[in-house]
Amino acid sequence: MLADSTAQRVFNRHSGAFRIGHRSYIQQFAKFYSVRLDALKPLVLASAQKKWSSRASCTAKVLNVERSQLTYIAGTVFIESAGKPSTLVTEVRSAESQVLLEDESGRIQLVGKFVDGSVFVSGTVMAALGRETSGGEFEVIDVCYAGMPPQPPRTGNQTRSWHSYLASMSTSEQPVTLEMQALAEYLCGCAGSSETQENVSRIAQVVVAGNLVDMPPAPVGHAEDSKANDRAPMQQLVGQLDEYLADIAASVPLTLMPGKHDPTDLALPQQPVHPSMFPKSLQYSTFRSITNPGWLHVDGISMLGTGGQNIDDIAQYALNDVTKCQMAAKSLSWRHIAPSAPDTLWCYPFTDSDPFILTETPHVYFAGSQDEFEAKIAEGREGQKTVVVMVPDFSKTAEIVLLNLATLQCTTVQFSVGV
Repeated sequence: MLADSTAQRVFNRHSGAFRIGHRSYIQQFAKFYSVRLDALKPLVLASAQKKWSSRASCTAKVLNVERSQLTYIAGTVFIESAGKPSTLVTEVRSAESQVLLEDESGRIQLVGKFVDGSVFVSGTVMAALGRETSGGEFEVIDVCYAGMPPQPPRTGNQTRSWHSYLASMSTSEQPVTLEMQALAEYLCGCAGSSETQENVSRIAQVVVAGNLVDMPPAPVGHAEDSKANDRAPMQQLVGQLDEYLADIAASVPLTLMPGKHDPTDLALPQQPVHPSMFPKSLQYSTFRSITNPGWLHVDGISMLGTGGQNIDDIAQYALNDVTKCQMAAKSLSWRHIAPSAPDTLWCYPFTDSDPFILTETPHVYFAGSQDEFEAKIAEGREGQKTVVVMVPDFSKTAEIVLLNLATLQCTTVQFSVGV
């Protein structure tokens, strides 16, 4: 079940994408937006030219649009609203929100029926086709994004029936619940029928996609009550989880990705949970702690996963009945998996690059800690196909997702413990 040399080289190529060394927050976010626009605007314009060159020409800057002339412009979307989602207050985008398109020259408001009925997310880079109105706004009739980036071929044996589990789990007042114990027994091949155990023996990877450790908040300042400063219960919780993970890692490769509640950086990209928290698990070479977002490569399949924060945030911008899975699929065509950062999603203020820009289309894109399971196929203009998976929160659903690495089909397995 160890990765072959080709898969390891591919993993090494991506493993540093979301790694951050020394962190400094003295820089502003303006440079981050500029870097994103510089990287994606040429791709967006190239896509727009293919789509609209027979109908209109491009206006280089949004403030140079000529009235009544059909044209297309490109820039960064910005949502302006009194009830706008923010890093402090979470509200759904309202129908009264203003949708603006911004470039280095300034901003112009986008209007029209197309805008009213479409999903726009702050931070996405796109092109808009339309005309300037008498009021100085831009009436949109169509939009265009960069599209999904190139996708490398699958290198694994597609006739083999190996499977990969993607699971999102959160702890509760009882750290290791009966359902979690049942899951561990299942993954270790100690439960189920002989057929089930045979299938489990072919597991290539188990992924905990965020929120394994729901850490109780540390007290602020000094507390008169000595129990408030007692961190022994937290240490006991982490120790129990370490033993739990070690039992699984002894039987199957296990990858841990942090989520919103895990003990690591709050801002994306979250760095791996510190290895000192899992000394028993680290005794096994099959245990690995990665970033959120993070890349995995299993049996020739490239997977990009997140703890779910980015999907939860962009879903707040949807006015219509658009599911989180559909929003995740849209983000692939935007070539950006966290466009709302830093506007409404905490992230590190990068200045030289934007690691959330996609340069390669994964075969599988998953998000953890979701309310329910959902999966769909996202397809690109050049034949790219990505299985987009919403991994349910195990603490709420007691479900894990089973991904067949040969067919890329998904099913769920639910664990019910009688009392």
